[in-house]
Amino acid sequence: MTKRLMVGDVAVGGGAPVSIQSMCNTKTDDVRATVEQIHALEAAGCEIIRIAIPDQAAAEAVDRIKEQISIPLIADIHFNYKYALACAERGIDAIRINPGNIGGEEKVKAVADICRQKSIPIRIGVNGGSLEKDLRAKYGGVTAEALVESAMGHVALLNKFDFDDICISVKCSDVPLTMAAYRLLSERTDYPLHLGVTEAGTPSMGLVKSAMGIGGLLCLGIGDTIRVTLTADPIEEIFAAKKILKAAGLRKEGVNLIACPTCGRTRIDLIPMAEEVERGLMNCTKNITVAVMGCAVNGPGEAAAADIGIAGGKGEGLIFRKGEILYKVPQEQLVDKLMEEIEKLP
Repeated sequence: MTKRLMVGDVAVGGGAPVSIQSMCNTKTDDVRATVEQIHALEAAGCEIIRIAIPDQAAAEAVDRIKEQISIPLIADIHFNYKYALACAERGIDAIRINPGNIGGEEKVKAVADICRQKSIPIRIGVNGGSLEKDLRAKYGGVTAEALVESAMGHVALLNKFDFDDICISVKCSDVPLTMAAYRLLSERTDYPLHLGVTEAGTPSMGLVKSAMGIGGLLCLGIGDTIRVTLTADPIEEIFAAKKILKAAGLRKEGVNLIACPTCGRTRIDLIPMAEEVERGLMNCTKNITVAVMGCAVNGPGEAAAADIGIAGGKGEGLIFRKGEILYKVPQEQLVDKLMEEIEKLP
């Protein structure tokens, strides 16, 4: 089991539930826009949020953001260690750095010292794209061993300055390589691990890559907190993360929607109907299984375990519960009636 650290009031590692993270894409010094996006992300299910700190103005916005939000706030720091110091003074909950790109050891020590004094954890974020040149040369490119050696070198540097409140990530856009790096890292350390497949892409491909990489590792018992990186509205990252955690069997709350793929037996416009049901249940927290099926074959029989469901016919459909048919309604009423029955469920 990994060590446990606290990011604000959220436990990471040590057997704590795997937490969901995202990152704002607003300009951090636009406090109003940043706070609004954080509230929207939190409403969607985000539990830890990260902001970019590219300049002093962004660092100086941290306390104004913090006083208007309730979820933990992480500062993403590159190159200038003074921004990390400024964020720490303004109440940041955690800092993400690559110790290799913020200058000499005295600068790393300054960050470690203030974070130790204020009980601020540090995530060492190693990315394939920013791997040190000497490690690229040693291993002939970006490899799992190179990523892990980079991460553990940074750990040793922080440990040198008596800092041990550490989380680690070793991400790249290559899924098998990312998985190999995390598996190797999990064998060599008990620090909590932040999982992700970086630059995963648009929602269609990005979700597939992330489900393979993040979900595969979670199924192996590896990982303590996750971020799905998508070229999309950050809220899409939260929805994707929830799906991955459900597929990995780590979260049971909320709706499990099952739907048949349609075939030549289908006599109802099922695909848009299933999409409408999915949208309608996006914020439903009931721990239920809902079935949207295309015909009698895949209806009350095959989906008998569903708490509630619909099965289509020619221009009409059945509402059923636990395999028992409740009543028949015209196609245009199916979704509304299904939602009414869901409302009745505990």
